Amino acid sequence: MTITLTDQDKLTVLTAAYGAVGLMSAAAAAGGSPHKVAADGSIALSSATGLVGHVLAKPKGLKLDGKSVAELADQVLPALTAAMSLLGKQNPTEADNFRSTVLVALDAAGRRHKGEPGPTMAEMARKITAALDAAR
Repeated sequence: MTITLTDQDKLTVLTAAYGAVGLMSAAAAAGGSPHKVAADGSIALSSATGLVGHVLAKPKGLKLDGKSVAELADQVLPALTAAMSLLGKQNPTEADNFRSTVLVALDAAGRRHKGEPGPTMAEMARKITAALDAAR
């Protein structure tokens, strides 16, 4: 099945994925290295395959705004749900690929800490996962 994504659809997918990494990075600022968290998460996103991998490999037009974590979350969490919905309508397998790609990025970002991620990062990961699953 061929999937056709508009430029706006691609921007939604980009905002969702890279925004999720940004939220984890912001959560890490409470007790870790946000730059390393962002780098590890971004590397995971750039390793994606399939249509999602093609979209994430070219983050053109991506603009994540927010002067606070709350403002960034207001932009990213709905984009996660929207990306899952638009991919799920066209190809459920690609929606699963997107979900798994974002979760791998969260895991990569969370591993920057020794042991388990702290409560701030764990809660942010829970919110991101809930947004991914809201479209199911």
